[in-house]
Amino acid sequence: MTQTIAPVKQIPVEYIWFPERKCRSEYVARRFGNLLKGRVLDVGCDRAYLKQLLAPNHSAAQPLDYIGIDIGGTPDIEINLEKIDRLPFQDRSFDALVCTDVLEHLDNFHHVFSELLRVTRGVAVVSLPNCWAAARQPIARGRGSFTHYGLPLDRPMDRHKWFFSLTEAMKFFEGHRQRGLFRNLSLHATEKPRPAALRALRRIRYPDELHYLNRYAHTLWAVMEV
Repeated sequence: MTQTIAPVKQIPVEYIWFPERKCRSEYVARRFGNLLKGRVLDVGCDRAYLKQLLAPNHSAAQPLDYIGIDIGGTPDIEINLEKIDRLPFQDRSFDALVCTDVLEHLDNFHHVFSELLRVTRGVAVVSLPNCWAAARQPIARGRGSFTHYGLPLDRPMDRHKWFFSLTEAMKFFEGHRQRGLFRNLSLHATEKPRPAALRALRRIRYPDELHYLNRYAHTLWAVMEV
């Protein structure tokens, strides 16, 4: 029987955009740096920007114990997440874990998510994109394209395997919380900065919170206490 999950009715929204991957890491360090202590695993670390950004928060007495994994970039351990049965770490190995906009690239999304929770003993920060936000205008207009989808001439290295809304992402996290995979869950969305007047007009036109966020929020952020 399919489990019915009631999503959170309203979540906080922060106004920021990430034109480059480093910008996302800067946001993570600024927004969640106080949580990323002890032994930290960065899943999909790319060039390990986060390691450099977190280092000033640590001292010689308590140095940063950071491990970055990825299929490319400059990780500490090179791992193809789609080829693993198990992450190469013991249960509850890390005090904190970061995985930002990674899972949607994987066929084995659900398995890797369970592996993230297995190796975490503290806090997991995971973000998922709202795929609907980028797709709605090209689909409605009948022209154009949106990033990470489509049919290019050659197989792309960077593509999404899943197409979901912000509401579906919220239900995913909340459903796993209800199953007892982690204790506490905090959610918030990020939206591109826009003039206040434009945001107000959009809110008038789409007064339902989730309807609005499915259209305009670009990322959902989840903080889980494992």
